[in-house]
Amino acid sequence: MAYAGFWKRFAAYLIDSIILGVVSWIIILPILGAIGLGMGSMDYSEEMITDEDAAAGLAAMMVGGMMMLWVVIAVAAWLYFALMESSSKQATLGKMALGIIVTDMNGNRLTFGRATGRYFGKILSGMILMIGYIMAAFTEKKQALHDMIAGCLVVNK
Repeated sequence: MAYAGFWKRFAAYLIDSIILGVVSWIIILPILGAIGLGMGSMDYSEEMITDEDAAAGLAAMMVGGMMMLWVVIAVAAWLYFALMESSSKQATLGKMALGIIVTDMNGNRLTFGRATGRYFGKILSGMILMIGYIMAAFTEKKQALHDMIAGCLVVNK
């Protein structure tokens, strides 16, 4: 097996990040527009503007709505990576564009559970100053920390 190098993997991740960013904004903009329209149709009387409880309630509603939105986006990102990497293609769109796939240690397709473990292992890879990702440049099988945790390889197709 020819292992995919750090820069090829990095480029694939950039492509995937752009795709996820565009999709996120496609989701976010209509919701922000709906919130704005809803806020614009409210009757802002002087009493409401000066009422601390009403202002706090409005702020809590907006913060709660944004938190729910970010949860939806986080779940969408997890499903994108886990479903794509455990599919028959064995790759996200970014990886497909660069001709690389994700396999288990024996060259087989990942299960959804293993792909999920790999995705959440990326959190640890990033939390330690991205060292978990940088490891892919220096390990024998070009594995990042999350690949080691999940028992995966990223190889050229």
